[in-house]
Amino acid sequence: MSPSASEFAFELELCAHLEARRSGIVARQLGASVADPGGRILDVVCVAPGPEFEDRTAITSETVPDAAIESDVGPGRARYWKNAVPDDCHPDHARRAVERACEIGFFERERRKGREYVRQVARYPDWYGRLVGIENKPDLGRPGDLEAQLRTDVSLALVDEAILATESYVTRAHLNRIPDEVGVWRVHRDGSRTAQSGALESDLEVEVEVIREPTPLPVDEPGIEPLESRPGRTDIAVVPPDEKARARRRLAERAYGKGWRTYGIPDCRACEPTDPADTGATLPHCEWADRLVDANSRCGPSCPGYEPAADPDEIDLEAERDRRTPWVADPTGKRRRQSGLGQFE
Repeated sequence: MSPSASEFAFELELCAHLEARRSGIVARQLGASVADPGGRILDVVCVAPGPEFEDRTAITSETVPDAAIESDVGPGRARYWKNAVPDDCHPDHARRAVERACEIGFFERERRKGREYVRQVARYPDWYGRLVGIENKPDLGRPGDLEAQLRTDVSLALVDEAILATESYVTRAHLNRIPDEVGVWRVHRDGSRTAQSGALESDLEVEVEVIREPTPLPVDEPGIEPLESRPGRTDIAVVPPDEKARARRRLAERAYGKGWRTYGIPDCRACEPTDPADTGATLPHCEWADRLVDANSRCGPSCPGYEPAADPDEIDLEAERDRRTPWVADPTGKRRRQSGLGQFE
């Protein structure tokens, strides 16, 4: 597989470019469906900061569980944990959500007469703004389910804008096969484009040529989510605005906690991680293959160029994210010391 055909390399380099160019959060590989969880995965999600973004960074670096956000718990008065979670939440899920919220510092807890009480350390802030979903398809000659995926993004309208990113030359025929609302970027990597066009965003190794601007999607209106397709029939679900609003919040929260540096650095002599000063991030570059490699699927003893590294580099991708973005790896938090809290330490 050549570098230009590698969706993994394309995705990482585009994320590094977006991180350097946009404020807010960049994340990748996130679920973006409502009625059919896991039915739609967005390659890249960009989350613009909202008015209370700094309040969110002060609470926790992790994703806050949805059940904890929707719980009947505020920062003022502690409540018995079983009475705090939504009524429709399964007890096991409720228990896990409470434990996770306490673990990451969104809840604090105390014990009274043998019962556990919880409260929020701070009011959940209005921290995110516009959401942009990006579908990566470096080679339009192998589109796969591209048209169906983009039509789902437009009809569901969970994100404010949907964009197709590709390395292929984009023809009018390509544009006619995707919804008009979808923006189109042609991404040029490794100096593959000369700087002759004025309609170009330039970075160290990545340039984004805007072929078509996206049209804002009606996120506040009901959405249509295609489910199962059969010859002559497609089952759909109508998603009300309130369900979309909750799904948008979950998407933003997952993006905040996850980010896009979810890859590993191969434990191999051939791997020479890139210099973030040149590429915008520390990326897993293989000298033997001359491309970025996915340590989880394309690197290991089965590779002809693999040779175990005697002294693997210690690279802290979380610390890099903290340095280069507004996300805070280790916030001071807003937890208050409560009587009896030591029982849970």
